[in-house]
Amino acid sequence: MSQISIVNKKARFEYHIEETFEAGMVLVGSEVKSLRDKAAQLKESYVVFKNDEAFVQGMHISPYKSSSHFNHEPLRLRKLLLHAKELIQIQRALKEKGLSCIPMKVYIKQGKFKMLIGLGRGKKAHDKREDIKKREQQKDLDRGMSRK
Repeated sequence: MSQISIVNKKARFEYHIEETFEAGMVLVGSEVKSLRDKAAQLKESYVVFKNDEAFVQGMHISPYKSSSHFNHEPLRLRKLLLHAKELIQIQRALKEKGLSCIPMKVYIKQGKFKMLIGLGRGKKAHDKREDIKKREQQKDLDRGMSRK
């Protein structure tokens, strides 16, 4: 069986990621089946805190095709499972350092779906242009090496 992972490609482009955490996810059955089909998007999602608990908001998991009327709501708030120390550390960083908490990747680890969340600082426009230049230079180098 192939490794299932859904990646937020915009996360590393939009933010300087300083630290990452692995969180479990509370899901319903049809969400698990949709995630196994890779029918999800992290593009517009972010992590919010309510009553000292972490939730991912804006993560779209498409309704499972073969499910009947017991299907899930695609954009519902999903709880993230983190250790208490990690929750405190993340909340402190969000308040004191002015960082953002961004979902970066969803994957399976030992039969359970996990989410990699990152603490990051938003990039400025010139930082993004610099990243694009570096990527283009690397592509040119790779093309040159493949021709030889």
